[in-house]
Amino acid sequence: MSEQQGPIKVMVVDDHPMWRDAVARDLGESGFEVVATAGDGDQAVRRAKAAGPDVLVLDLNLPLKPGVQVCKELVGHNPALRVLVLSASGEHADVLEAVKSGATGYLLKSASTEELLDAVRRTAVGDPVFTPGLAGLVLGEYRRLASEPAPAADADQPKAPELTDRETEVLRLVAKGLSYKQIAERLVISHRTVQNHVQNTLGKLQLHNRVELVRYAIERGLDDE
Repeated sequence: MSEQQGPIKVMVVDDHPMWRDAVARDLGESGFEVVATAGDGDQAVRRAKAAGPDVLVLDLNLPLKPGVQVCKELVGHNPALRVLVLSASGEHADVLEAVKSGATGYLLKSASTEELLDAVRRTAVGDPVFTPGLAGLVLGEYRRLASEPAPAADADQPKAPELTDRETEVLRLVAKGLSYKQIAERLVISHRTVQNHVQNTLGKLQLHNRVELVRYAIERGLDDE
């Protein structure tokens, strides 16, 4: 994973013009490069593909195309895109739907400007960011999914790739919900080294993002060790 060159490029999608403009202004004044904004789902997909943001700040309740569909299409088009949902809804079903569609994080609109700015920064480096209380919900859902019986075709599947001891150690801490910064401090290695281990692990396991990685680790009980 290459170092971030220049300011983090952000796109803001919300159907309320005043809210959208205020968020874009706050981000711009804090050193982010706001490359585009959009007010509906179709516009969001079109403009995001053209503008190539690093982080998409996305409302779920959009005209023409719902936010989860926008997220699914854009992450499918560019798996490196990070999506931070910024929603008025704290409904569990909405949170889980957003995460399953590829969102990296979920923040309620009641968050302060500082919380939002911090969330965008952390989302840009791949940390999952959730309004307090929601992170546990998401992990709980993955535990539930992981406890369901696996498909019967398991015997035909190739053997799981071998991870190094350090990659397994990092994966275990990711599964426990620690941020890259916390993992770096725990293992006395740099933030960049943690990111490299995570990227290598994603590549070996043919997974696309940290959310899938957490589920993989939970399925193997690494979060309980």
